[in-house]
Amino acid sequence: MSETTVDFSPAAAPLAEKLLEPAREILARYPAGRERSALLPLLHLVQTEEGYVSPQGVSFCAEILGINKAQVGAVATFYTMYKRRPTGEYLVSVCTNTLCNVLGGQQVYDELAEHLGVGHDQTTADGKITLEHAECLAACDYAPVVTVNYDFTIDEATPESAIALVEGLRQGERPTPARGARICSLKEMQFQLAGFADPRDGAVGDGVAGAPTLRGVRLAQEHGVAVAGFDTDTPITRTKPARDESALPPRTDDADKPVEPKPEGRIASVAKKAAGAVKAAAGAVADKVEDRRHTKADHQVADQAAGHAGRTTDTGDLKDPEVRTAEQRNPTMGEPDRTGGAEADEPAPENPAEAAGVAQNRTAGDGKPAGDTTRGERIVSQRTADQKPDAADPNPGWQNVPRGTEEEK
Repeated sequence: MSETTVDFSPAAAPLAEKLLEPAREILARYPAGRERSALLPLLHLVQTEEGYVSPQGVSFCAEILGINKAQVGAVATFYTMYKRRPTGEYLVSVCTNTLCNVLGGQQVYDELAEHLGVGHDQTTADGKITLEHAECLAACDYAPVVTVNYDFTIDEATPESAIALVEGLRQGERPTPARGARICSLKEMQFQLAGFADPRDGAVGDGVAGAPTLRGVRLAQEHGVAVAGFDTDTPITRTKPARDESALPPRTDDADKPVEPKPEGRIASVAKKAAGAVKAAAGAVADKVEDRRHTKADHQVADQAAGHAGRTTDTGDLKDPEVRTAEQRNPTMGEPDRTGGAEADEPAPENPAEAAGVAQNRTAGDGKPAGDTTRGERIVSQRTADQKPDAADPNPGWQNVPRGTEEEK
């Protein structure tokens, strides 16, 4: 991407002045047309300057990649390593997941939060420490663990050791971690996460695995537990599909004589026979079911044929109901559909029962309920008159009508 292809907005311009060169270096790691994959390291790069992903950082990433801010925000809000608010110089993470929790991780976090006076994802007033509880830090063999800026700092942590750690950090000290690289600031760590080498002395940790990690191996060695015939120098092969032995040439020995296959073991042969018997029984049952089904179908066809012998079978109208309705409404397609209109023709009854029903319950016309047309009003008026009693009840109390006077009675 050339420098002339990016025209940054006022929101992204301040960051572009500081981060454009390393951002271009990140983009150069990816093939042409695949620069969008650089979004993750670019977000870490933004955090090297501001300590979190700000709205200006979102604009910078979107404009240099040629995508919209919503796409950047979707990624930045998905991963917890991208902070959405200003973060302290040191991010202290306490694992409170299953094993660490059982071994005291939650107690470490609770007492640390009380000592610092902050909760999850909150920063102390001096801007030094941001505290968070982590779901898993991938160090169950050292549980419970505490990290500073994603580097392992305290193994088998206790509330006392965690409090001593944060107090040293607040006083400007950088304690030696239990294992891994030397402690750095969060912005320095973000520079490494963006894919750049850290020139600090001891920035990269090295060393052999610790005793808790090797505990299982040492126990196996002490008790002589090993896989029979296993050679540690044997290369690991890739998994391949099972070969078709019948397609392979016959095996021969050193003298080019055919090698007879080894006889099956007793258990293998019994299992093979049992599997064959089960398959045979299942096949027999399926055949019987199929025969019965066909026999029943044949009887039904024969009965129908006997009942309709000598008569022509009427298959009826096989058209789709929607097609049939459309053709009845507008057979020629030459004029607009007038179904539901006042002038629409009513469909002719197809049988006496339908004709009787139509005669007693004619449509109101124009697709409206009864009462909305002249004819409908006449029908309603007639039915209302038919429902009126012949003589007025002088005392219809249950109808909530005022009672009549004595003179009226």
